[in-house]
Amino acid sequence: MSEFLYDRPRPDLLETFENPYPARDYEITHVAPEFTSVCPKTGHPDFGTLTLRYLPTEQCVELKSLKLYYQSFRNHGAFYEAVTNQIADELIRLLKPKELELEANWTPRGGLHSVIRVTHTA
Repeated sequence: MSEFLYDRPRPDLLETFENPYPARDYEITHVAPEFTSVCPKTGHPDFGTLTLRYLPTEQCVELKSLKLYYQSFRNHGAFYEAVTNQIADELIRLLKPKELELEANWTPRGGLHSVIRVTHTA
Protein backbone atom coordinates (compact mmCIF):
# COMPACT_ATOMS: atom_id res chain seq x y z
CA MET A 1 0.00 0.00 0.00
CA SER A 2 1.03 3.57 -0.59
CA GLU A 3 2.16 5.63 2.37
CA PHE A 4 -0.62 8.17 1.71
CA LEU A 5 -3.03 5.75 3.33
CA TYR A 6 -1.49 6.67 6.67
CA ASP A 7 -2.67 10.28 6.56
CA ARG A 8 -4.83 10.93 9.59
CA PRO A 9 -8.05 12.94 9.69
CA ARG A 10 -7.76 16.26 11.52
CA PRO A 11 -10.51 16.71 14.15
CA ASP A 12 -8.44 19.61 15.54
CA LEU A 13 -9.67 21.59 12.51
CA LEU A 14 -13.26 21.58 13.80
CA GLU A 15 -14.55 24.81 15.31
CA THR A 16 -17.84 25.81 16.90
CA PHE A 17 -19.86 28.93 17.60
CA GLU A 18 -22.53 29.62 20.19
CA ASN A 19 -26.01 28.43 19.32
CA PRO A 20 -28.04 31.64 18.88
CA TYR A 21 -31.25 29.86 20.05
CA PRO A 22 -30.24 27.27 22.67
CA ALA A 23 -33.70 27.23 24.28
CA ARG A 24 -35.38 26.19 21.01
CA ASP A 25 -35.26 22.76 19.40
CA TYR A 26 -34.41 23.09 15.73
CA GLU A 27 -32.63 20.90 13.22
CA ILE A 28 -29.51 21.84 11.30
CA THR A 29 -28.66 19.92 8.11
CA HIS A 30 -25.36 20.16 6.23
CA VAL A 31 -24.78 18.21 3.00
CA ALA A 32 -21.32 17.54 1.60
CA PRO A 33 -21.82 16.04 -1.89
CA GLU A 34 -18.12 15.61 -2.70
CA PHE A 35 -16.68 13.66 0.23
CA THR A 36 -13.61 11.55 -0.57
CA SER A 37 -11.61 8.97 1.34
CA VAL A 38 -9.53 5.96 0.28
CA CYS A 39 -10.32 2.26 0.31
CA PRO A 40 -7.68 0.64 2.55
CA LYS A 41 -7.83 -2.61 0.60
CA THR A 42 -7.43 -1.31 -2.97
CA GLY A 43 -6.02 2.20 -2.49
CA HIS A 44 -8.73 3.52 -4.81
CA PRO A 45 -10.69 6.65 -3.90
CA ASP A 46 -14.14 6.32 -2.38
CA PHE A 47 -16.67 9.05 -3.12
CA GLY A 48 -19.84 9.83 -1.24
CA THR A 49 -22.33 12.36 0.00
CA LEU A 50 -22.34 13.08 3.74
CA THR A 51 -25.55 14.41 5.24
CA LEU A 52 -25.22 15.68 8.80
CA ARG A 53 -28.41 16.44 10.74
CA TYR A 54 -28.38 17.54 14.37
CA LEU A 55 -30.36 19.31 17.08
CA PRO A 56 -27.86 21.65 18.71
CA THR A 57 -27.49 22.37 22.40
CA GLU A 58 -24.98 25.13 23.25
CA GLN A 59 -22.71 24.88 20.19
CA CYS A 60 -23.03 24.68 16.39
CA VAL A 61 -20.32 23.50 14.01
CA GLU A 62 -18.67 26.20 11.92
CA LEU A 63 -19.01 25.32 8.22
CA LYS A 64 -15.54 26.15 6.91
CA SER A 65 -13.97 24.07 9.67
CA LEU A 66 -16.35 21.19 8.88
CA LYS A 67 -15.37 21.37 5.21
CA LEU A 68 -11.65 21.33 6.09
CA TYR A 69 -12.19 18.41 8.47
CA TYR A 70 -14.01 16.44 5.77
CA GLN A 71 -11.20 17.23 3.32
CA SER A 72 -8.65 15.80 5.77
CA PHE A 73 -10.09 12.35 4.94
CA ARG A 74 -9.04 12.69 1.29
CA ASN A 75 -5.89 10.58 1.77
CA HIS A 76 -7.09 8.51 4.71
CA GLY A 77 -7.54 4.79 4.19
CA ALA A 78 -10.57 3.38 5.99
CA PHE A 79 -13.67 1.36 5.22
CA TYR A 80 -17.04 3.13 4.85
CA GLU A 81 -18.21 2.03 8.28
CA ALA A 82 -15.10 3.30 10.04
CA VAL A 83 -15.14 6.68 8.26
CA THR A 84 -18.80 7.30 9.02
CA ASN A 85 -18.55 6.32 12.68
CA GLN A 86 -15.31 8.25 13.22
CA ILE A 87 -16.83 11.46 11.88
CA ALA A 88 -19.99 10.97 13.94
CA ASP A 89 -17.94 10.31 17.10
CA GLU A 90 -15.91 13.50 16.63
CA LEU A 91 -19.00 15.63 16.01
CA ILE A 92 -20.87 14.14 18.98
CA ARG A 93 -17.85 14.77 21.22
CA LEU A 94 -17.51 18.35 19.95
CA LEU A 95 -21.16 19.45 19.82
CA LYS A 96 -22.85 17.36 22.51
CA PRO A 97 -26.09 17.58 20.48
CA LYS A 98 -29.55 16.51 21.62
CA GLU A 99 -29.68 14.35 18.51
CA LEU A 100 -27.32 13.69 15.63
CA GLU A 101 -27.55 11.64 12.47
CA LEU A 102 -24.77 11.23 9.93
CA GLU A 103 -25.62 9.48 6.68
CA ALA A 104 -22.86 8.53 4.26
CA ASN A 105 -24.28 7.70 0.84
CA TRP A 106 -21.39 6.11 -1.05
CA THR A 107 -21.06 6.12 -4.84
CA PRO A 108 -21.61 2.65 -6.32
CA ARG A 109 -18.51 0.58 -6.94
CA GLY A 110 -18.48 -2.96 -8.30
CA GLY A 111 -22.24 -2.93 -8.70
CA LEU A 112 -22.94 -2.21 -5.00
CA HIS A 113 -24.27 0.96 -3.43
CA SER A 114 -23.73 1.45 0.31
CA VAL A 115 -25.43 3.76 2.78
CA ILE A 116 -24.06 3.96 6.31
CA ARG A 117 -26.17 5.82 8.89
CA VAL A 118 -25.10 6.62 12.44
CA THR A 119 -27.67 7.96 14.90
CA HIS A 120 -27.17 9.41 18.36
CA THR A 121 -29.62 10.63 21.00
CA ALA A 122 -28.39 12.31 24.19
